[in-house]
Amino acid sequence: MKTHLIKNYRYKTTLVLLASILTISQANAVTVYLEKDKTEDQVKTSKITGKVKDANGNLPGVYVSVKDTNKATSTDLEGNFSIEVAKGQTLVFSMIGFRDYSIIYNNQSIVNVTLKQDTSTLDEIVVNAGYYSVKDRERTGSIARVTAKDIEHQPVVNPLQALQGRAPGVNITDLTGIPGGGVDIEIRGQNFMGSKSTGRNTPFYIIDGVPFFTDKIGGQGKLSGTIFNGLISPLNAINPNDIESIEILKDADATAIYGSRGANGVILINTKKGTQSKTNFTASSAVGFSKVPKFLNMMNTHQYIKMREDAYANAGRDIPANAFDINGAWDRNRYTNWQKELIGDTANMQEVSLGVRGGNEFSNFNINYSHNENTTVFPTDKGYKRNSFIASYNHKSKNRRLSVNSSTLYSDQTNNLPTEDLTKQSLTLAPNAPKLYNEDGSLNWQNKTWMNPLAQLNSHYENKTTTIVINSNISYNLIKNLSVKLNIGYTSNQLEERKIIPHTIFNPAFNLTSERSESYYSNQNLKNFILEPQINYLIPKGKHLISVLLGSTYQQNNLESTRLTGKNFTSNAFINNIGAAKEKIVYPIINNQYKYASIFTRINYSYGSKYLINLTGRRDGSSRFGADNKFGNFGAIGAAWIFSQEPFMENLPWLSFGKIRSSYGVTGSDNIGDYAYLDTYSVGQIYNDYPTLNPTALFNPKYKWEKTKKFEIATELSFFNDRINTSIAYYNNRSSDQLVGLTLPSTTGFSSITSNSPATVENKGWEFSVFSQNIKKKNFLWSSSFNLSFPRNKLVAYPGLEEGTQSSFYVIRQPLNIIKLYDYQGLDPETGNFLFKDYNNDGKITSADKQLIKSLAPKFIGGLQNMVSYKNLSLDFLFYFTKKENYNINRYYSSPGAGILNLPEVMVDYHSDTNPNASYMPANIGNPNNALLQPYLESTATISDASFIRLKNISLTYNLSIPKLKIDSLKLYIQGQNLWTITNYKGIDPEFRIFNSLPPLRTISFGTQITF
Repeated sequence: MKTHLIKNYRYKTTLVLLASILTISQANAVTVYLEKDKTEDQVKTSKITGKVKDANGNLPGVYVSVKDTNKATSTDLEGNFSIEVAKGQTLVFSMIGFRDYSIIYNNQSIVNVTLKQDTSTLDEIVVNAGYYSVKDRERTGSIARVTAKDIEHQPVVNPLQALQGRAPGVNITDLTGIPGGGVDIEIRGQNFMGSKSTGRNTPFYIIDGVPFFTDKIGGQGKLSGTIFNGLISPLNAINPNDIESIEILKDADATAIYGSRGANGVILINTKKGTQSKTNFTASSAVGFSKVPKFLNMMNTHQYIKMREDAYANAGRDIPANAFDINGAWDRNRYTNWQKELIGDTANMQEVSLGVRGGNEFSNFNINYSHNENTTVFPTDKGYKRNSFIASYNHKSKNRRLSVNSSTLYSDQTNNLPTEDLTKQSLTLAPNAPKLYNEDGSLNWQNKTWMNPLAQLNSHYENKTTTIVINSNISYNLIKNLSVKLNIGYTSNQLEERKIIPHTIFNPAFNLTSERSESYYSNQNLKNFILEPQINYLIPKGKHLISVLLGSTYQQNNLESTRLTGKNFTSNAFINNIGAAKEKIVYPIINNQYKYASIFTRINYSYGSKYLINLTGRRDGSSRFGADNKFGNFGAIGAAWIFSQEPFMENLPWLSFGKIRSSYGVTGSDNIGDYAYLDTYSVGQIYNDYPTLNPTALFNPKYKWEKTKKFEIATELSFFNDRINTSIAYYNNRSSDQLVGLTLPSTTGFSSITSNSPATVENKGWEFSVFSQNIKKKNFLWSSSFNLSFPRNKLVAYPGLEEGTQSSFYVIRQPLNIIKLYDYQGLDPETGNFLFKDYNNDGKITSADKQLIKSLAPKFIGGLQNMVSYKNLSLDFLFYFTKKENYNINRYYSSPGAGILNLPEVMVDYHSDTNPNASYMPANIGNPNNALLQPYLESTATISDASFIRLKNISLTYNLSIPKLKIDSLKLYIQGQNLWTITNYKGIDPEFRIFNSLPPLRTISFGTQITF
């Protein structure tokens, strides 16, 4: 390629002659660089217009720039563009998936261009692998990617919700239908023993190169426990529409560079940055409506009263004065569907955002502000609000040696909710319970006969979360192929929680005062700082290419938490000020510090871009271990062979790409909390004016890092010029040195001590994915993507398991999340009693008979997505499916008629003389066989198939441009979430983990976005 430098615009004759020669000579591409001089301002520019298309029609979004200047634009939806250009300057047309095209302007008034597709699409896709980026075709690790076009199609609050069903090997569950709550995620199964609430299996989050908080947040006392079950996701702080892509790192090759933080996988979140285009302003607005998708069929008034009367008759007792539901105190003909009353409202969603974005090949920027509001389905206008702001600036020097990138994310969230999830009450209130309001609009207490559920709305739980993520990285090319980089990041997350319980939640007839009011306050302040210097060196030699990365990490986390309780107020006007309470409790202040340091390296070798080897090593140091075990070593090797480039594959034109890759390595974990190896104490009561100390944990400096050995082998194939892309992967991960609480004799004063268990946990499985371009015409496109995962979890070994209390929860060769159950044999038609298998034949049903094992882990999970577009109209929809078992409604069974408590309609099938073959025990307020109730709740009767296929998401979008109004894009859309579910499950929601909490809602939203 020849390059000519014209030093002065005054040499017009030479320039015109040279430009003419260059235009004619298309065989030799020549680029003209114009060097500015003092007469540059006198150069005349002209406005030209044109159209860009490909073989199928007009191309919108093509980047059109004047080389070596700040002038740029992009084509509209019809492929049209206009730009100012001087004679002799070079116009460059570029778009991902197409070959760049350059043309020298020579006084043309119209320039029409046809771009040719780049058949090597995989070469154009660059995947973020954390400390480095790699072309998709050359990666040796397992990395799944979800981009903005998929995330933006979903009306969700948390970005993790947008991943469900879109990435193989990733299992995501909403923990509540209340916005601002928690989301559970597992990547390739559960590696470590312990409760899900501990966060020991949570992946490592990174936002724009900065580690983000992994554990679910919540202050001391978990004030959100009754409304969110104490689980609030830190990722609620991020507006999903601000995300450009999410990469999910799964195998050893992809995660080992993160060492001890990569055992549970890594999630890289990249926010939107500026683009090489003219400055664009974007405004968008959306409204949405959400409902509970399904109500549980409960007993109606007739069925309920018969059950209650049978319960007293079978017990041989008269109806007492406190049986208000059947003694005449309440209307025996009244019926209320309490699910409609308490969780049947329509939750509203509103979102507005304003943004500006643009730049050139040297500098670009992106600024966006968004405001989001969500109410709930409870009978209140309270709810969740989020304000988020994101700003990024990226700059490269003209000589390409210096690069500066910075981004700032700020978010503040507030949630104002009842202290209780009203779902439980909606499922238990008697159907003939009194009306909620009196004629004058006051709450109805029906002569002290019931607790009005709306009284809970006088109490409230509220939180405020402020999140800041700041990242800057500077890189500089010292010499050819040698560059240095410095990454600096800071993250802050401050959570304030309040729970206010005034005396007004009780019946005024009790004459209670504010002395009965209570106020709770909790504060949690998390701060994280990271510093990472890096050196990159590239060694090219013929077909050989070696890339070396050497870096180090210093990270420091600080946690400070306080908790206060106030009771007995002189007036509710002071209830928010705990200092005004007559009774105050100040809990010990928590102040934890975590330090982490490491050095890491990656060596990548490539031969002819066909044979690839990636070596990764990392040495980590953590303050969570004693002096002898502070450091751990981790590493991996990954290799790939692109066999489609071999000569013997030339006779297979239908195979456009083929690769085999494999990896093996060790990652680790120190996710055990701070100071666990030390003797720890908590502040106790005051004695003789001095505070006392209570021991809380024993000293054990010998425990060490948990380790996970990961193996994977996979193949990636593309057919028919990349029209069909497939991937098949097998993985086997083994986690050892499990950090658990080993049981101690009670004589030690402690129930357990943290130590390394010899237990080994295995996760293995198959993952399949297919992407196909089914139809690709000028005005009609249809593409599909499908993924399917078969995860298997197993406790491979646990020496000494039977001698410890852990045998109640774990069994060798069984998954970690098993449930030991009594084997339910049915109902005795003669006695009406539950029957269970007596495994030890002792004539009694005891815990020794809990021998049958069930797993709630999914057998397989997957998703099927389709995208269809015709001209400016596009339709995108995703089906999510899983095969699994879950708790059913029997789990929440109680003895029929034993209390003022409604039951599911199926439980009218209780035993009687006329119904001997029933499913449930007789209605009886004092059944002498109620001892069988607890075994029943822990039996196989409470577990059933919970498989489902769900239309998880659908989006219909219409795009148009209005050039006369200078509107580049006007997008109108309608979106739906959780719209339709096919299942045999009899509960409210088959996916949901907690029966009597609000399930994920069905949502429909409408929106518009304008760019100009």
